[in-house]
Order: sequence, then structure tokens, then C-alpha cells
Amino acid sequence: MNLPSNNPKIGVSRDRELLKNSSTFLYKETEQGPLHAHVFFPGNHQPVQKSPLMIFFHGGFWDMPAPTQFAPQCMHFASQHFVCLAAETRVASKHKTGPIEAIEDVRSLIDAVRNNHLELGIDPGKIILVGAAGGAFLALQAAMTKASKKTPESPPPLAALILLSALVDTATQAEMTRRFPNTALAKSLSPSKMIRKKLPPMLFLHGKADRITPHSAVLSFRRWMKWKGNLVDLVDFEAAEHRFFNFNHSHVHYDLCLRAIESFLKSLQLMPTTDSGEYFNAIVEEGASDAEDQFFPASETI
Repeated sequence: MNLPSNNPKIGVSRDRELLKNSSTFLYKETEQGPLHAHVFFPGNHQPVQKSPLMIFFHGGFWDMPAPTQFAPQCMHFASQHFVCLAAETRVASKHKTGPIEAIEDVRSLIDAVRNNHLELGIDPGKIILVGAAGGAFLALQAAMTKASKKTPESPPPLAALILLSALVDTATQAEMTRRFPNTALAKSLSPSKMIRKKLPPMLFLHGKADRITPHSAVLSFRRWMKWKGNLVDLVDFEAAEHRFFNFNHSHVHYDLCLRAIESFLKSLQLMPTTDSGEYFNAIVEEGASDAEDQFFPASETI
């Protein structure tokens, strides 16, 4: 039997299919090439509606481009009357860059959507960042980095962060530290070292069996964040590993994550409309372990 070769055109066709319902915009030209934002608009969206915006940063650790990772989530939340944006940033395989360049790209993208909020039909005061792994790190950088100077013209703060399998510590993980130009920079940019008061509300969704971005690091981060008076919720998943939330990995985990996100955003009055059951509020408050066990045995291998 002849097996098909690893044809990159297959991946291109798949990405094109996943993004067919989006509108693609150039948001930045870099020395290494252009960067695009793939925007999923709600049905019959009009610019005067001022919808909340969700910006999705894909996972990985700034190695490979994967803007379609969150395409299913974008389509779902667009159906809930959000404008959703799947972001491209520079990555090592395509641009020969690392996390520093990706951080710069995120700032440029947020500036671009704020400057064009009227054309996009979004509320600049209701921007929600969603990220997985290294993408969660980028979202945290955008939220936690102090502005150099606050002026009357300063933009409103980010409304919320949704963080899946988040990387919160680049100071002590050697595998992550080596991706930075030097150790000192990796430590100074570690979200665990940037905790302060008055940060945006955050929801973490994390597998207890995650061996890449340890659950224990998120527990410590949450504890210190709450000690500073910040609103941080954690939904943890028993026996779930790093990729548990992806649509093509576990439909049950994917759905549980969607409902927990909806409940969290509803609690912040950021959901335009919602059909979420009230019991998902308990998932956000208590953790997803009990609800998850109804569907998956503790011995499930991911």
C-alpha cells in the first residue's frame, strides 16, 4: 500500500478551508514578511454595533504558524455575536524569530484594532485576549506590561484574558528560557515576575496532567495574583494533558471549555447573548474535574 507523502499543500488547503468564513487583513509589514489578521464577523454584522472583540493567539512556543488552531472557537463565538480575530505573529520556522518579535507583533495588532475599531464595528473597551501555551504568554505580556506613561488619551484596559494550558513561568523552565536571547530577559519577561495590582480579569483552563506547562505553575501564579487583589478563576481538568482543549483532540473538553468561557464572560457582562446553563458557573468556581469525570474516566490517555 502506498501511503501519501507529507505534502505541504494539504496543510495549505486545510487552512484555507478553515479560514473561508473569515476576512483577512494585513496589519503589519515586518522585515521578515507581512502579518495578517483573520477576522470572523457575526452574521449581518454592522460597524455601528460595537461588538466585543476576542483576539486568539495560537499555541506552540513561537516555532510554527498555526492561526487556524482557534478557527472552531472563532466560528462559535462569532455565532454568539462577538467579532473574533485569529492572529498571526512571527515564528521561528517561517521568520527566524523568537518570543521578543512575537511580543512586538501582539502590541502592533492591538494598536491596529483599536485604531480601526469603527471600521471593524468593535467596542475598544471590550477587547478579550485568548491564548494557548506560548500564545497565552503573549496575551499575558500585553496585559501585564506597564504603560510607559498614562495620559488622558491612553486606551482603555483589556477587558479580560482567557488562558489555556498557559505558559506563566519562563524564569525557571530551561526549555523555555533558551528560546530567549538571554536568561536575564527570560526572567524579566516571565509573567510570574510581573504580578501587580489592577490587572484584567483572567480565566485559566488547564489540565492537571500537563507536563509541558505544569499545572503547579498556574496554581502558584493564581495564588499570587489573588493576593494582589486581582480576579483570577481556574478551571482545571483531571487527567488532561497539554492539548486537551483543541477541537480535534476531545470534543467533550472542547465543549466544556466553551461553556466555562461563556460563563466567565457572562459574569463580567461581556457576553452579548448566551444560552449557557447556570451549572457551568459552578464549573468556573469549583473546577471542571467533577463535570469532566462524568464523561472521561481518570485513566484516559491523552
